[in-house]
Amino acid sequence: MPKNDPYAALRYREFNIFLLLRFAMVFAWTMQFVVIEWEVYSITKDPLSLGIIGLMEVIPAVSMALFAGHVVDQKEKKGLLIKCIIGFSIVSFGLFLITWPRIISGMATNTVLYCVYFLVFLGGLVRAFIGPTIFSLFSLLIPKKVYPNAATWSSSVWQVGAVLGPALGGFAIHWIGVHWSMCFIFGLSLLALISLSQIPKKPVLNPNIGEPVMQSLKGGLKFVFSNKIILGALTLDMIAVLFGGAVALLPIFAQDILHVGSEGFGILRAAPAVGAAIIMFTSAYFPLNKNAGMKLLAAIFGFGLCIIVFGLSTWFWLSVFALFMSGVTDGISMIIRQTILQLKTPDAMRGRVASVNSMFVGSSNELGAFESGLTAKLMGTVTAVVFGGCMTLITVVGTGALLPKFRKLDLEEDLKEYETEED
Repeated sequence: MPKNDPYAALRYREFNIFLLLRFAMVFAWTMQFVVIEWEVYSITKDPLSLGIIGLMEVIPAVSMALFAGHVVDQKEKKGLLIKCIIGFSIVSFGLFLITWPRIISGMATNTVLYCVYFLVFLGGLVRAFIGPTIFSLFSLLIPKKVYPNAATWSSSVWQVGAVLGPALGGFAIHWIGVHWSMCFIFGLSLLALISLSQIPKKPVLNPNIGEPVMQSLKGGLKFVFSNKIILGALTLDMIAVLFGGAVALLPIFAQDILHVGSEGFGILRAAPAVGAAIIMFTSAYFPLNKNAGMKLLAAIFGFGLCIIVFGLSTWFWLSVFALFMSGVTDGISMIIRQTILQLKTPDAMRGRVASVNSMFVGSSNELGAFESGLTAKLMGTVTAVVFGGCMTLITVVGTGALLPKFRKLDLEEDLKEYETEED
């Protein structure tokens, strides 16, 4: 393998299939969230209702996370992931039905709203399992020496899917409406299932099969909280994303502040996708492993600044540029964090570590949506966004000052170690 080969991980067929699967699921999940956000706000015109959507997903995702990690470490990953995708498909089909005018024409608004909340809650249960399962399957598809490169591609695909999904969601609402947008999302889940069928079953690497649940959970938590590098990365990103959840308020900005409608909403959601796509390609050629700690701090600091600029902007194209730069900085943060987790986590603990990651970071997007919705209700929309950006900046400065070891983190040695491994 050539040194610094930017396509090292892509030379493995199963990993390419994995990337397609991951992209389809992230694309579908994030698009679904945006479509439902738009529909609910259109029905209620209440910012708090946007926060409740996030809360309905995050409650089961967080409460079940540790148990899900235990299950993932005990079970064969492909079979478990099939069940997760089928669960997501059921939720998507349910939302497809509940947004069908022919079905809901005679239903009370609150009834429709509560049905949406219930389906989102079920989606949160699925999410608790799907994240750790995908994280664990990742490590079984490629040799350890290409982990850093694979983490870059995997994180980048996640990031691009996470931004393109909402962006297409905005345009799809304008082009085909909420109902048929949900039908498209259901189709994406079927694509993910077809892709997964091309990956054979993998061995279970956990030597402690049958380990008591509580003992397993304690072991996972002990590992995370004793590893300052992993703990620092998770904590930093969690708090930053929590207070940087301004994108949850984009329907309000599009409709009531910038006055650009659903098409402008699509452009706003698409803007971070361009930044994320740039990072996807450049980071493969210019790895982020050297001085990773400082790069992560700088990226999240930049993200906070972007959120503040977006909140204060009343000019549409300045708002678009601020969101574009948020995609760049968020993409860098995502890639570095995933690289840290893949390099520093033992095979037997990947499910549990990924579950803690879900609790820390994965769910902070939804908690951020709730925080943004609540603060928008209490402070006003613009003030809420600026407040979130300022809290992100404070978090970065505090983390850098309190954790000098994290600030000096460099992953070059880990990279060299894996590059010398034989297949």
